[in-house]
Amino acid sequence: MTFANKPRSLPGTVALVGSGEYLPVMNETDTYLLDTVGGAQSAHVALLPTASGLERSGPKSWNDLGLKHFNQLGVSDVRATRIIDRESANDPAQVALLDGVDFFYFSGGDPQHTINTLRDSLAWKSIQAAYERGSVLAGCSAGAMMLSGATISIRQAMMSSHPEFIPALGVVPHVMVFPHFDRMANFLVKKRFQQLLHTVPSQYTVVGIDEDTALIRIELNVEGSGQDRWRVMGRQTVKVFIGDVQKYALKSGEEVLL
Repeated sequence: MTFANKPRSLPGTVALVGSGEYLPVMNETDTYLLDTVGGAQSAHVALLPTASGLERSGPKSWNDLGLKHFNQLGVSDVRATRIIDRESANDPAQVALLDGVDFFYFSGGDPQHTINTLRDSLAWKSIQAAYERGSVLAGCSAGAMMLSGATISIRQAMMSSHPEFIPALGVVPHVMVFPHFDRMANFLVKKRFQQLLHTVPSQYTVVGIDEDTALIRIELNVEGSGQDRWRVMGRQTVKVFIGDVQKYALKSGEEVLL
């Protein structure tokens, strides 16, 4: 499906990705997202490796993958930023790379580092303004977590009966994202996960997004309901929890109102 001849919706499309950024398995998803801003040939993409800012080679590795991925999808203007800490998030030269961008991609790493780096920064203010004009915000793993209303450390949650929920950047304020959700079953027993869900504040809907899978917001405020329409894309599933009850298990192509 292409949106090249349609007016851009405001604010822009949001993609929450469980894992698989810049890999061929996400080609269909990223092509869809590029079409929402007029298609690959006219898109302006910024890569934000912020979540890997504490890793020595992480930012370069993610940027190299992102450049190759989007070039192969037909994007000629791909900007590899080095916004990896508070200093660079307020560096005029780095912020200038965000001018005119209509597709921002936040790769994986540490969600709390991303939140601390971007909150109230010049870079985030520029990204927010572009999003309000219709730009795509795509976040994978930690990048998806920081776009939500709150984040949580799964390891800390496993160790404590009172896990700490940390305010995120709130692009999707009513959602809490658990990425790599299919892998969680390997180290978090069902009973412990139910206990964790029971502690989630009632204002959040928990979405568990499997690897190589994305949950994409495709329509805002459906028929004035206050809920948005989301579509699953990718090779696995997305599970939606209301309170401690699983309400939906959605496969690729299926949609849900959140």
